Amino acid sequence: MSSLANDFNFFLLHRLIRYVTGLAAVSFFSEIRVVGGENVPQTGPIIITATHHNMMLDPVILSSTFPNQRILHYWSKASLFANPVIRQILLSTGNIPVDRKSNDRRVLFRGTFEALSKGYAVALFPEGTSYTEPRIMQIKDGAAWTALEYTKYAKEHPGTQEVKVVPVAIVYTNKSKYRSSFHSNCRCLPRFGQPISIDPYKEQFFSDNEGAPRAAAKRLSHDIETELTKHTVNAPDWDTLYAARMARDILWQKDNSINLDDFVAISQTLVDLFSTVDVTPKFNSTRLRLLEYYSLLQTTNLTNSILSTLPLPRDLDPYKPVALPSRLLTLLLFVRDTCSSLVHLPFFLFPLVVHMPVYIMGRFGAHLVEDEEETQAQNKVAFGLFSLFLIYPAAFFFLWALFWYTPVGAIIAATTVYMFAIYHNRTITGNYEAARRFITAWRILIGVWAPKKWDLSVSALSLYTTPKTPKENPWVKKPKTNPISAPSISSDDNPNVNISSSGTCTPSGTSLNPLHHISSPPPTVKTYSRPHSRRRPPTRRIMRHVLRARIEAVKALAVFFDQLEHTGERSKLKVCASSHLAETYGGLDGRFHVFDPSLPVVGSKVQTDVQGWRYATEVVTFLRKRGAKIPSVNGGGVKEDMEDWALTSDAEGESIPSLDDSP
Repeated sequence: MSSLANDFNFFLLHRLIRYVTGLAAVSFFSEIRVVGGENVPQTGPIIITATHHNMMLDPVILSSTFPNQRILHYWSKASLFANPVIRQILLSTGNIPVDRKSNDRRVLFRGTFEALSKGYAVALFPEGTSYTEPRIMQIKDGAAWTALEYTKYAKEHPGTQEVKVVPVAIVYTNKSKYRSSFHSNCRCLPRFGQPISIDPYKEQFFSDNEGAPRAAAKRLSHDIETELTKHTVNAPDWDTLYAARMARDILWQKDNSINLDDFVAISQTLVDLFSTVDVTPKFNSTRLRLLEYYSLLQTTNLTNSILSTLPLPRDLDPYKPVALPSRLLTLLLFVRDTCSSLVHLPFFLFPLVVHMPVYIMGRFGAHLVEDEEETQAQNKVAFGLFSLFLIYPAAFFFLWALFWYTPVGAIIAATTVYMFAIYHNRTITGNYEAARRFITAWRILIGVWAPKKWDLSVSALSLYTTPKTPKENPWVKKPKTNPISAPSISSDDNPNVNISSSGTCTPSGTSLNPLHHISSPPPTVKTYSRPHSRRRPPTRRIMRHVLRARIEAVKALAVFFDQLEHTGERSKLKVCASSHLAETYGGLDGRFHVFDPSLPVVGSKVQTDVQGWRYATEVVTFLRKRGAKIPSVNGGGVKEDMEDWALTSDAEGESIPSLDDSP
């Protein structure tokens, strides 16, 4: 490999592919924000261990945003290097051979050792496969073995630099949606953690004791997982994650209202909060209201941020009936957004028509893998990029032909096509948002003006109030449950709640699983089936239900936070907290000892599981300081820190049960 690697020292193909795919990623996501780039060493051998939740977009994002534009080297099958032409292509793109059939780790990692010895950066995905789950499910030991075996290699070759492991969490606010900037719906956050030194693992790895090298690899894998967990959002189950997402969208409903540097901490705090079972008397009903509203938004392909841009009635008194928008108001909304869209449309119509094949092909690509969320964005980008490779050259040659294929004409044609592409990318977000507002206003108009008898019945609506969960990945190894009864550890004034290290709370006496970071999920409010696919109901039959659900969800959240912060003596109330947040904002308490060979061990000692907690009042303050607009209960009614509600006709409104009547 050495001579060929020297020939392709500049890795020209890698740079070209990184540039082109980077442009595609920038076009797909409304924003890509790098966090912690200063943690990455500028020189020397490093092993990057990145999360892998979005198929081929993960290496694209990782390579295009990597600090100092260092070339990243990915593993490829050694057999592919047998062909001389393919070998040169692979080396120029930065790939390194891995002989997966070899049982000898020195042979397995030979290409990796050579790359690291030259000070290169090797990128690995220790989860082993791309998947969609509410938390990190698995971290395999391959990256740890690579780092430790290279440490042994460096010890045997004096003058070789030691390697460091750099954990990278690639966080997507919504990994499969195109471009939409409504409430950070399609943003990407590559988060680079602190480098992990191999020094603490050397003594155990070099030990002659039986099982010591394996134990060292397990320890390093555990520490990699811990760092990745700190920089990602992890929930015990889908319901908790969805409830936390819906609460976040209500609390930060305006565009760009969340500082993306705080996005993970805010999201994890809400996940931990909704993992604290029965923390308030209205805990179950609040989760239910949030999940129903989230599911209806999923079903109708709407977002709370879109609805919040429309001046809909917002009577948030939880003790009074809810009034839906008047027909006159919805008609005025439709006229307003129609005029607004028509003003911008002429300036964007031509770029839209030219790029229409890109959008169509992207949707087609996503439709091919509609049950695989981790693959949808990849297909959208790949199919769209393929279409652009056809459209832009055709446009260039068409314009060039107008100038009789002269050299000056080629420059003019190329510049025109380039400026046209820039204009499209810079105007697509605003026009896309205007179009979605226009469509939403139209759908509300239809829903409110339709006869009330057309509304879905309660039994028919139940199918759409259950959030859809992604299809399980067969390649993901689910953690085996091994419940062990834990002693009752409760908060001072909530004695029926235990808090585990994962931030998941269970009633006193409930068994926990100490062998995994996430314990049993909170109980669901009701039992229902979860279909993976369902047809979207007509707007005229469901829109009233969506508007009701939105108001009820905000009401429930207002009462929930009021009870959390003000009802009774709450100064000592503890809520769940993930360990890394508890260390910063709360506290950690010892839990219990369990022997399990899969846990990191030092000699005969087993790592102690801990519980993490934060005070409820501190959590509310934490959220407010980061911009949360928490609805408040004042004088028996609920009011929002937003503009006044639009007037509506009581005669045209409809009443629904208040929260006091909810189960």
